[in-house]
Amino acid sequence: MDTAELLIATAVLGAGTFAFRFAGPVLRDRVKLSPRAERLMTLAAVVLLAALVATSALTEGHGFAGVARPAGVLVGGVLAWRKAPFVVVVIAAAATAALLRLAGVP
Repeated sequence: MDTAELLIATAVLGAGTFAFRFAGPVLRDRVKLSPRAERLMTLAAVVLLAALVATSALTEGHGFAGVARPAGVLVGGVLAWRKAPFVVVVIAAAATAALLRLAGVP
């Protein structure tokens, strides 16, 4: 792939991304969803986020990430659920994983 093709592909993807992001606010008043569909959209966003967290926490490459990373995510999740400040959540999660790895836990 030469430079011109790369620049064209980047411009097309950028324009498409902008169009999608611009369409949301523009079409929000024109498209009416039923209350059930809005509930399903909200649930779908939560499920997608949970799947992303689970995949990132449990896997590395094509295998299991070990125990330390999921333990750190669990500590961070509990602290976030208990409404701890974001900085505390991040530091506690990282410290948990780091201390477990320092202790030899994979």
